[in-house]
Amino acid sequence: MEFFSNLLSALPGAAAQGLIWGLMAIGVFITFRVLDLADLTVDGTMATGGAVCIMLMTSGVNVWVALLCAFIAGMLAGLITGILHTFMGIPAILAGILTQLALFSINLRIMDKKANMAINPNNYDLLVSLRNVKQLTLENPIFVAGVFTVIVIAALYWFFGTSLGCAIRATGANPNMSRAQGINVNFNKVLGLMLSNGLVALASALYCQYQGFADVNAGRGAIVIGLAAVIIGEVVFSRIFRNFALRLLGVAFGAVIYYVVIQVVLTAGLDTNDLKLITAAVVAVFLAIPYWKNKYFKGAAKAVAKSGGTEKEEDGNA
Repeated sequence: MEFFSNLLSALPGAAAQGLIWGLMAIGVFITFRVLDLADLTVDGTMATGGAVCIMLMTSGVNVWVALLCAFIAGMLAGLITGILHTFMGIPAILAGILTQLALFSINLRIMDKKANMAINPNNYDLLVSLRNVKQLTLENPIFVAGVFTVIVIAALYWFFGTSLGCAIRATGANPNMSRAQGINVNFNKVLGLMLSNGLVALASALYCQYQGFADVNAGRGAIVIGLAAVIIGEVVFSRIFRNFALRLLGVAFGAVIYYVVIQVVLTAGLDTNDLKLITAAVVAVFLAIPYWKNKYFKGAAKAVAKSGGTEKEEDGNA
């Protein structure tokens, strides 16, 4: 009984974190599924957005302006990765690693050479705060993060329905054919990377407000969580959510499921030092599920076909 009571008490926080990280996972979805690129920039951008937001707010800047600046900072990080990949011919995964490495030093400079920077929720008007997670008000971070998620999904659904958005999707689906149709493939890759990292930085800005501080190491392992949310969303909701907007919603739900699973494991008493190990195990299981499903159904289909062929052969002999 104590396990279930502790779990119920912790679930609101897990749901809030899941929705905030779901925004980050949507950014990962754009590069991983739409552009078909492996972008590791997000590990750096997940710290950049929070650093920019917290430093601006502590300097007296309005929270909405701070969020906008965080989004722009993330887009600039994506721009650097895009230039390294397209203009300089560096493979996308290496370009992301280089940008991520550079962002560590940049983030330290943004935070005035401090490893972390706290913000007092009593002195600033934060959009999301951990202290409101169990309150039934409009300030509850679950509600606020949910509203942000709906707005972002609606905006992306509209954007990827425009000619420019369709060109980005075509670039990811078949770059050679897109190039033959006169589409500027390199431009679309850069734009997709900018949009992806802008969303990651926006999620970072919200998450730092939620936890009350920015940390230069906040993005370490963020790509794993983002990919976990994408894979979990596809495994659980692929048969239900086929529309592009619903696929994005499935990614957000995937992040919530991920954090609920992690919370269940931690509530069961596992050491928090093993969190990275647990994360890797959870991601590995959900990555393996599609493979197991395909292997099982292909095996079953072959067995049915074989049995059907045997029956026809027996009928012919008869």
